Amino acid sequence: MILVTGGTGLVGAHLLYELTNSGHKVKALRRQQSNTDWVRKIFSYYTTEIDELFARIEWVEGDILDYLSLEEALKGVTGIYHCAAIVSFHGDDHDMMLNNNVKGTGNLIDAAIHNGVSRFCHVSSIAALGKTQDGSEINEETYWTPSKRKSGYSLSKFFSEMEVWRGIEEGLDAVIVNPSIIMGPGNWEFGSPKLFQSMWKGLKYYTKGISGFVDVRDVVKAMIMLMEDSQFQSVKNQRFILNAGNLSYQDFFNKIADGLNKPRPRSFASDMKLKIAWRMAKAASFFTGKRPVITRDALSGSNQKNQYSGEKITRTIGFEYSSLDKSIANIAAIFMKDMVLPSKK
Repeated sequence: MILVTGGTGLVGAHLLYELTNSGHKVKALRRQQSNTDWVRKIFSYYTTEIDELFARIEWVEGDILDYLSLEEALKGVTGIYHCAAIVSFHGDDHDMMLNNNVKGTGNLIDAAIHNGVSRFCHVSSIAALGKTQDGSEINEETYWTPSKRKSGYSLSKFFSEMEVWRGIEEGLDAVIVNPSIIMGPGNWEFGSPKLFQSMWKGLKYYTKGISGFVDVRDVVKAMIMLMEDSQFQSVKNQRFILNAGNLSYQDFFNKIADGLNKPRPRSFASDMKLKIAWRMAKAASFFTGKRPVITRDALSGSNQKNQYSGEKITRTIGFEYSSLDKSIANIAAIFMKDMVLPSKK
């Protein structure tokens, strides 16, 4: 039996599809208030047997901050995919995110060890990696250094990963994946899928930074491969960057625009313009009482050039990435279909 945390998120929902479609017995941890409608929606992108596959999931109510609920959820479980994490770039969420992501991961690690779970896959992020000084590609060995410029999200992913390494020292067999920016169809109001919606609505600005990108379907396929009987013993207690390629944000936005048949962004957003934008958004929030649409953490690094190497997993287990061009075109096509035939949420 496999347990998936964060099953209602982009990675978790795609993982549940792949696991159920392959015939695995799956439990999925969910909070009482979690909405599973988007899981069904994501299933619908790939199959007409939505209800049949969804029925194979044993939903278990619990919370990674509630250790006793984890003990109950882990009964009969031999493998865990830990996808649950709060993703936020709002300063007000800093402490909550650290508490949830780090303490929650620690709880799950402790429960896994206590219950004799034999395999653990932790979804980390490139945000938990260091930066190179000479502009060379960042790899699994690039050292992370603390800095006041680190976002709360970056800190939470780094220290969450430290909990996994602690678990490994205490006898847990685990593998860590560090995806770059994850692209995929999902909730178009949140995260990277929202970039497609923004472009659809007429995004006018681009930045000149560079980062890595990977298809969510590649992420889950890599995770499953790493946890397979034939692979796990050779890859356990290691980390793997998942990155299909590096693109400038300008090129990335242009490819989305082309896929949606929309005009490409024409105006360059310099660091000064970005600074003015997030400060204006913050000032406006004082009058509206609503959270600012953009924040300093969300825009930081927009013009920084960071390149990542995703080659380790290809060398180790022969994993092959999808083409970024094909991935973007496919996601754009799914988005446009949703716009023509919007589903009930």
